[in-house]
Amino acid sequence: MGVRLMVVDDHRLLAEALASALKLRGHRVLAAAAPAAGAAELVVARAPEVCLLGTAAPAEPGAFEPIVRIKRERPQVAVVVLGPVPSPRGIAAAFAAGASGYVRHDERIEGVERALLKARAGESAVAPQLLQGAFAELLNPSEQPDDEGQRLLRMLTPREVEVLVRVAEGEDTRLIARGMAIAPSTARTHVQRVLMKLGVGSRLEAAALAARSGLLDRAPRPRGPGEG
Repeated sequence: MGVRLMVVDDHRLLAEALASALKLRGHRVLAAAAPAAGAAELVVARAPEVCLLGTAAPAEPGAFEPIVRIKRERPQVAVVVLGPVPSPRGIAAAFAAGASGYVRHDERIEGVERALLKARAGESAVAPQLLQGAFAELLNPSEQPDDEGQRLLRMLTPREVEVLVRVAEGEDTRLIARGMAIAPSTARTHVQRVLMKLGVGSRLEAAALAARSGLLDRAPRPRGPGEG
Protein backbone atom coordinates (compact mmCIF):
# COMPACT_ATOMS: atom_id res chain seq x y z
CA MET A 1 0.00 0.00 0.00
CA GLY A 2 1.38 3.38 -1.04
CA VAL A 3 2.36 6.08 1.43
CA ARG A 4 0.31 9.27 1.67
CA LEU A 5 3.04 11.87 1.74
CA MET A 6 4.25 15.39 1.08
CA VAL A 7 7.58 16.45 -0.41
CA VAL A 8 8.93 19.81 0.74
CA ASP A 9 12.20 21.35 -0.39
CA ASP A 10 13.61 24.84 -0.96
CA HIS A 11 14.37 23.85 -4.55
CA ARG A 12 11.09 23.34 -6.40
CA LEU A 13 12.69 21.39 -9.25
CA LEU A 14 13.94 18.75 -6.84
CA ALA A 15 10.66 18.60 -4.90
CA GLU A 16 8.62 18.10 -8.06
CA ALA A 17 11.05 15.51 -9.46
CA LEU A 18 10.90 13.47 -6.26
CA ALA A 19 7.13 13.76 -6.15
CA SER A 20 6.83 12.51 -9.74
CA ALA A 21 9.16 9.58 -9.09
CA LEU A 22 7.26 8.55 -5.97
CA LYS A 23 3.89 8.83 -7.73
CA LEU A 24 5.15 6.47 -10.42
CA ARG A 25 5.97 3.97 -7.65
CA GLY A 26 2.38 4.01 -6.42
CA HIS A 27 2.52 6.55 -3.60
CA ARG A 28 -0.03 9.29 -3.07
CA VAL A 29 1.70 12.67 -3.06
CA LEU A 30 -0.54 15.32 -1.50
CA ALA A 31 1.81 18.17 -2.40
CA ALA A 32 5.29 18.99 -3.64
CA ALA A 33 6.13 22.35 -2.15
CA ALA A 34 8.82 25.02 -1.86
CA PRO A 35 10.16 26.73 0.10
CA ALA A 36 10.76 24.51 3.10
CA ALA A 37 10.18 27.52 5.39
CA GLY A 38 6.43 27.08 4.91
CA ALA A 39 6.53 23.32 5.43
CA ALA A 40 5.07 23.18 8.90
CA GLU A 41 1.88 25.09 8.12
CA LEU A 42 1.27 23.05 4.97
CA VAL A 43 1.92 19.70 6.64
CA VAL A 44 -0.27 20.57 9.61
CA ALA A 45 -3.10 21.49 7.23
CA ARG A 46 -2.83 18.43 4.96
CA ALA A 47 -1.81 15.81 7.59
CA PRO A 48 0.08 13.29 5.43
CA GLU A 49 1.37 10.02 6.83
CA VAL A 50 4.95 11.05 6.04
CA CYS A 51 6.65 14.34 5.18
CA LEU A 52 9.89 14.18 3.17
CA LEU A 53 11.65 17.38 4.20
CA GLY A 54 14.67 18.58 2.25
CA THR A 55 17.42 20.68 3.81
CA ALA A 56 20.72 21.94 2.42
CA ALA A 57 22.24 22.77 5.82
CA PRO A 58 21.22 20.28 8.54
CA ALA A 59 23.73 21.64 11.05
CA GLU A 60 22.47 25.24 10.82
CA PRO A 61 20.58 26.60 13.85
CA GLY A 62 16.83 26.45 13.29
CA ALA A 63 17.08 24.09 10.32
CA PHE A 64 14.60 21.69 11.89
CA GLU A 65 12.16 24.11 13.52
CA PRO A 66 9.45 23.01 11.03
CA ILE A 67 9.77 19.46 12.39
CA VAL A 68 9.28 20.67 15.95
CA ARG A 69 6.00 22.37 15.01
CA ILE A 70 4.82 19.44 12.90
CA LYS A 71 5.39 16.97 15.73
CA ARG A 72 3.75 19.31 18.23
CA GLU A 73 0.59 19.83 16.19
CA ARG A 74 0.50 16.58 14.17
CA PRO A 75 2.43 14.01 16.22
CA GLN A 76 1.18 11.19 14.02
CA VAL A 77 3.03 12.59 10.98
CA ALA A 78 6.46 10.98 10.46
CA VAL A 79 9.15 13.28 9.08
CA VAL A 80 12.07 11.99 7.03
CA VAL A 81 14.87 14.45 6.37
CA LEU A 82 16.53 14.46 2.96
CA GLY A 83 19.90 16.17 3.14
CA PRO A 84 23.59 16.22 2.32
CA VAL A 85 26.20 13.94 3.83
CA PRO A 86 25.41 14.76 7.45
CA SER A 87 27.63 15.71 10.31
CA PRO A 88 26.94 14.09 13.69
CA ARG A 89 25.44 17.41 14.79
CA GLY A 90 23.10 17.37 11.80
CA ILE A 91 21.79 13.88 12.52
CA ALA A 92 21.43 14.64 16.23
CA ALA A 93 19.55 17.86 15.53
CA ALA A 94 17.15 16.13 13.15
CA PHE A 95 16.21 13.43 15.65
CA ALA A 96 16.12 15.84 18.57
CA ALA A 97 13.50 17.83 16.64
CA GLY A 98 11.41 14.68 16.17
CA ALA A 99 12.47 13.31 12.78
CA SER A 100 11.93 9.62 12.11
CA GLY A 101 14.67 9.28 9.53
CA TYR A 102 17.52 10.83 7.57
CA VAL A 103 18.25 10.00 3.94
CA ARG A 104 21.19 11.29 1.94
CA HIS A 105 20.36 13.43 -1.08
CA ASP A 106 22.26 11.07 -3.39
CA GLU A 107 20.31 8.00 -2.27
CA ARG A 108 18.51 6.04 -4.98
CA ILE A 109 14.74 6.38 -5.17
CA GLU A 110 14.43 2.83 -3.80
CA GLY A 111 16.29 3.93 -0.67
CA VAL A 112 14.05 6.95 -0.24
CA GLU A 113 11.01 4.71 -0.62
CA ARG A 114 12.29 2.26 2.01
CA ALA A 115 12.83 5.14 4.44
CA LEU A 116 9.27 6.39 3.90
CA LEU A 117 7.80 2.95 4.53
CA LYS A 118 9.87 2.43 7.68
CA ALA A 119 8.94 5.86 9.01
CA ARG A 120 5.23 5.20 8.42
CA ALA A 121 5.62 1.93 10.34
CA GLY A 122 7.05 3.83 13.30
CA GLU A 123 10.63 2.68 12.77
CA SER A 124 13.80 4.77 12.58
CA ALA A 125 14.88 5.20 8.97
CA VAL A 126 18.61 5.79 8.99
CA ALA A 127 21.13 3.81 6.97
CA PRO A 128 23.60 1.97 9.24
CA GLN A 129 26.53 3.48 7.36
CA LEU A 130 25.31 6.98 8.20
CA LEU A 131 25.25 6.13 11.89
CA GLN A 132 28.64 4.48 11.64
CA GLY A 133 30.05 7.53 9.91
CA ALA A 134 28.56 9.81 12.53
CA PHE A 135 30.04 7.79 15.38
CA ALA A 136 33.42 7.67 13.63
CA GLU A 137 33.45 11.43 13.24
CA LEU A 138 32.43 11.94 16.85
CA LEU A 139 35.25 9.68 18.03
CA ASN A 140 37.80 11.12 15.60
CA PRO A 141 36.67 14.64 14.76
CA SER A 142 38.41 16.34 11.85
CA GLU A 143 39.93 19.74 12.53
CA GLN A 144 38.20 21.27 9.53
CA PRO A 145 34.99 19.52 8.50
CA ASP A 146 34.67 19.07 4.77
CA ASP A 147 32.51 21.65 3.04
CA GLU A 148 30.94 19.79 0.15
CA GLY A 149 29.76 22.94 -1.61
CA GLN A 150 33.23 24.49 -1.52
CA ARG A 151 34.80 21.23 -2.68
CA LEU A 152 32.52 21.09 -5.69
CA LEU A 153 33.21 24.74 -6.53
CA ARG A 154 36.92 24.03 -6.56
CA MET A 155 36.37 21.16 -9.02
CA LEU A 156 34.63 23.34 -11.59
CA THR A 157 35.74 26.27 -13.69
CA PRO A 158 33.75 29.54 -13.32
CA ARG A 159 32.02 28.82 -16.63
CA GLU A 160 31.11 25.29 -15.53
CA VAL A 161 29.72 26.67 -12.27
CA GLU A 162 27.47 28.99 -14.28
CA VAL A 163 26.35 26.08 -16.43
CA LEU A 164 25.52 24.03 -13.32
CA VAL A 165 23.52 26.89 -11.80
CA ARG A 166 21.55 27.26 -15.04
CA VAL A 167 20.91 23.49 -15.13
CA ALA A 168 19.67 23.65 -11.53
CA GLU A 169 17.30 26.45 -12.52
CA GLY A 170 15.79 24.23 -15.20
CA GLU A 171 17.36 25.76 -18.32
CA ASP A 172 17.74 23.49 -21.34
CA THR A 173 20.70 23.54 -23.72
CA ARG A 174 19.14 26.24 -25.90
CA LEU A 175 18.54 28.60 -22.97
CA ILE A 176 22.00 27.95 -21.52
CA ALA A 177 23.56 28.80 -24.88
CA ARG A 178 21.48 31.96 -25.26
CA GLY A 179 22.14 33.14 -21.70
CA MET A 180 25.89 32.59 -21.98
CA ALA A 181 26.16 33.78 -25.60
CA ILE A 182 27.71 30.52 -26.78
CA ALA A 183 26.79 27.93 -29.39
CA PRO A 184 24.37 25.15 -28.34
CA SER A 185 27.06 22.57 -29.12
CA THR A 186 29.44 24.37 -26.75
CA ALA A 187 26.76 24.52 -24.06
CA ARG A 188 26.14 20.79 -24.50
CA THR A 189 29.86 20.10 -24.08
CA HIS A 190 29.99 22.19 -20.90
CA VAL A 191 27.02 20.28 -19.47
CA GLN A 192 28.66 16.92 -20.21
CA ARG A 193 31.90 18.05 -18.54
CA VAL A 194 29.98 19.17 -15.46
CA LEU A 195 28.19 15.82 -15.21
CA MET A 196 31.49 13.98 -15.61
CA LYS A 197 33.29 16.04 -12.95
CA LEU A 198 30.43 15.63 -10.48
CA GLY A 199 30.20 11.91 -11.17
CA VAL A 200 26.48 11.98 -11.96
CA GLY A 201 24.53 10.60 -14.87
CA SER A 202 21.86 13.21 -15.48
CA ARG A 203 21.06 16.90 -15.21
CA LEU A 204 18.54 16.15 -12.48
CA GLU A 205 21.20 14.42 -10.37
CA ALA A 206 23.56 17.35 -10.94
CA ALA A 207 20.87 19.83 -9.85
CA ALA A 208 20.11 17.77 -6.75
CA LEU A 209 23.79 17.56 -5.79
CA ALA A 210 24.29 21.31 -6.30
CA ALA A 211 21.24 22.08 -4.17
CA ARG A 212 22.02 19.69 -1.34
CA SER A 213 25.70 20.60 -1.05
CA GLY A 214 24.97 24.31 -0.69
CA LEU A 215 26.82 25.11 -3.92
CA LEU A 216 23.89 27.11 -5.26
CA ASP A 217 24.01 29.39 -2.23
CA ARG A 218 27.69 30.16 -2.88
CA ALA A 219 27.73 30.41 -6.66
CA PRO A 220 27.18 33.79 -8.37
CA ARG A 221 23.84 34.15 -10.10
CA PRO A 222 24.02 33.82 -13.90
CA ARG A 223 23.56 36.97 -15.93
CA GLY A 224 20.77 37.30 -18.42
CA PRO A 225 21.33 37.86 -22.15
CA GLY A 226 22.86 41.27 -22.82
CA GLU A 227 23.82 41.99 -19.20
CA GLY A 228 27.29 43.35 -18.66
